[in-house]
Parts: sequence; C-alpha cells; structure tokens
Amino acid sequence: MAPMNDLALTPQRILEATEEVLRRHGPAKANVVDVARALGVSHGAVYRHFASKAALRDAVAERWLARMLPPLTAIVDEDAPAALRLRRWFDTLIAAKRGRLRDDAELFANYLALATEAREVVLAHLDDMVEMLASIVADGVASGEFDVADAHEAGRALLDGTMRFHNPVHAAEWSDPNADARFDALFALLLRGLGGKHLASERNTTNPGRGASKTNKAKTKS
Repeated sequence: MAPMNDLALTPQRILEATEEVLRRHGPAKANVVDVARALGVSHGAVYRHFASKAALRDAVAERWLARMLPPLTAIVDEDAPAALRLRRWFDTLIAAKRGRLRDDAELFANYLALATEAREVVLAHLDDMVEMLASIVADGVASGEFDVADAHEAGRALLDGTMRFHNPVHAAEWSDPNADARFDALFALLLRGLGGKHLASERNTTNPGRGASKTNKAKTKS
C-alpha cells in the first residue's frame, strides 16, 4: 500500500489496511503500529480515528459482520410467502458462512478471533438479525401463515435454535455430510412451531452449497 499523508487518512483506509495486517500477522500479533506502518503514517494518525486498539479491532469485526446483512435484508423485503422467505434467509446465511470458511479458512479464523473479543459488536449484529427474522414472522402472522403471539420472541428463538448451522463457533461441524438433512429436519420443526406449512424440502437453489447440486443435475438431464 502506497504511503499517504496523515491528512488524507480516512477510517475506511485504516480498516482496509488493518484487514491486510491481520491477514499477514494474525490477530494475536497485529497492532496499531503495524497498521500505521502499512499506511505510511504515524500511529498517532490512526489513533485520531480510532481511540484504541480495541476500538479499531471492534470496527474491523463490525465491518466483517455487516457485509452479510445486505442480501439478508433483501430477502426480508421480498414479496413472497413468509415461510419461503424464512427458508431462503437461512439458506443464504448458511451459504455465506460456509463460503467464507471455504474461500479463506485462515482469514475466517482471524475474524472469528476478533468477533470473540468484540462482544458488544456481535450482540448488536445478532440483534439486527433477530429484527429481520421478527419482521418476516410478523408478515407471516399478518397473512395468516403463522400463529405466534410475539414475533420478536419468535425471531430470537429461530436464530438461537439454528446457531449450530451458522455460528462460526460451530464451523468444524459444517463439513458433516448430514448437515443439510439435519437443518431440513430442524427447519420443518421450527416451522410447525410457528404454525406454518411444511417446507423441509424447499431450497434456495440460487445459493451455492444449499441444494445447487441437485438442481444442476436436473438441468443436465433435461
């Protein structure tokens, strides 16, 4: 990265440089001095944007988590049955997490370490996801698909109940060849708890790693 003047420094550039430093050194060894050196500025210039090393690391974790939200938000806003949107929301989340692990396992582990430290950031991220699920559930109640008294409570239960399939803490379990079938069974149970239709076989075939192989085989035969 080319050196820059302190005055040209922005939080965005600092976060980009921090991600590069984390990739090279890992979270245990990466520090503000390394980030400043990568940018060609003084470490004081970095501290003018982030008050501490912890604040910088929290911002990096928040940036990483925030990248997952736009496609999930788009599903919440779709004009489709609530049960189908719920399934597509989880399929998209699970595929995204698996994809990040598959594409760069080392970087995935680095961000997991950061997220483990950034408790408040992670809690806020989880709250955002609960709100998305609650919105879908509320739509389902309004349309008569679901029958629950508290959409927010139901959204929290849906997220908590599926953690094994998308929380990075459980990443070692994602390679289980039975993982998809187990999620199908769990989702069907959760859907029945909402008073919804049985959609265990529904897959969002646009997402890699969630039913795409069967779709591709079908197209080949046709």
